[in-house]
Amino acid sequence: MARAEGAAPAVSLVIPVHNEAESLPILWEELEPVLAGLDVSVEVIFVDDGSSDGSDTVLHRLVDADARVRGVRLGARRGVSTAYYAGFEAARGETIVTLDADLQIDPRDIPAMLAALKAADAALGWRQRRHDTATKRLASRLANGIRRCVIGNDFHDGACSLRAMSRACVEALPPYDGMHRFVGPLLTSAGFRVVEVPVVERPRRFGRSKFGILDRARRTLLDLLAVRWMLARRLPRPPAARD
Repeated sequence: MARAEGAAPAVSLVIPVHNEAESLPILWEELEPVLAGLDVSVEVIFVDDGSSDGSDTVLHRLVDADARVRGVRLGARRGVSTAYYAGFEAARGETIVTLDADLQIDPRDIPAMLAALKAADAALGWRQRRHDTATKRLASRLANGIRRCVIGNDFHDGACSLRAMSRACVEALPPYDGMHRFVGPLLTSAGFRVVEVPVVERPRRFGRSKFGILDRARRTLLDLLAVRWMLARRLPRPPAARD
């Protein structure tokens, strides 16, 4: 499915996809004017994470219709972190932007994310107005409180899919399952400048969330302990060499 033509672009947009056949045409309609308004070259990498609803057929059409679009297909569902990692490995740009395919994040916020990189190494989306159920909002508040207690996480929204990062930041992220939930703490602990940018979240239009609250809570707790260990054991950057 992948196609890479011409010189490497300045920006690679990585979008994981799992059963989003209904969302993909709408997402592309929204993305096209955003890409046209950017003053840099962009490639769009869709990573099909084992979809079974015909998403691969839609992606084939997008790849055939636009040279900026590339596709990566995973043989079976591997999860969001693996999909991101596969996209990062395929990306050719010096700046990498991530976005989910479910239409909940407005692609028109991408230019603001890129602009934020003028003063930072990475920009993380911050959904200030959520459209989740009351149960999910409560679960999110509890999760953020636990994160602050366990790893001192001062970021407001660790789960927002819209992020913009330099290639150096992407290469510094450890490739493990669950990595996408802790991008902010992992990058700041590595010495990168990370900022948060307010973004718009929209109600879900198709399907339902692919993550259960209890399953996510159990996995997040285990990931938190792993991240705390990694942060405590990370070696400091060596001092600059002197003549």
